[in-house]
Amino acid sequence: MPRHYDLCARVQNGFRARLRRIAVPDTKMNLSIANVLYKEGFIAGVSRGDHVQPDAAYVATTPDNIATRRLWLELKYNNDEPVLKKMSAVSKPSKKIVMKVQELQNLAAGNRAQFIKGLQPGEIAILTTNYGILELREALEKGAGGEVLCRAI
Repeated sequence: MPRHYDLCARVQNGFRARLRRIAVPDTKMNLSIANVLYKEGFIAGVSRGDHVQPDAAYVATTPDNIATRRLWLELKYNNDEPVLKKMSAVSKPSKKIVMKVQELQNLAAGNRAQFIKGLQPGEIAILTTNYGILELREALEKGAGGEVLCRAI
């Protein structure tokens, strides 16, 4: 099982260190979360590569090279300020946070749901649902509840 909290820490640390791009393990969950961040405009791009640099041309993942495969995230800055100010994990191994649609609506409206503060303007929440990994608004449009993985602002 991929660890989403590791991705949150790597992305936040990359922005704090003002890196242009960072490498994260190439897993389906990391790719899905990175795609949500890309669609929402928090990162500039996502590409695959090895542990040294992104690939210039397509390289298939095989059992021989699977240990060295990475996702490379291009971090985005606006006037030398990080676009993503904070990214934190909500669900943790010690406490999984699973919400129904009504609780997600409260969260989206800015109200507290369970032990989680409501979302502020410009903030997103990323969930894993029966439809895959979605942003909070997409999950509400589909009427799906799920586990709240992380939040980003």
